Amino acid sequence: MARVLVVDDEPNILISLEFLMQQAGFDVMTAEDGEQALAHVQQTKPDLILLDISLPGISGFDVLERLRQDSNTATLPIIMLTAHGREVEREKGMALGADDYITKPFSTQALVEKVNALLTGNTS
Repeated sequence: MARVLVVDDEPNILISLEFLMQQAGFDVMTAEDGEQALAHVQQTKPDLILLDISLPGISGFDVLERLRQDSNTATLPIIMLTAHGREVEREKGMALGADDYITKPFSTQALVEKVNALLTGNTS
């Protein structure tokens, strides 16, 4: 069972995404800020991360950048999942190495499909 780390500081969104990913058959871990996210990655080695941008302390962009600079996590699939829908933010996320960038609100079915595609390597 693939492990998905969901990182979001909004409790309702965190709970919703945790439930959604569990229903889709994933082992789900959660983090409420960037520090917790980085600690989870080191301890539990998730197979994919759903990462919000606006986090207390270390931003999602900074978490993404740190993970891409570490050879142990450089290829870890990461989907930015955020309310920041401006093109400049999307471009920044993709330039830092995000595998996908999804803005809220989003289709739950489309999100599950993207997660499955990244985990299976079938992203065409």
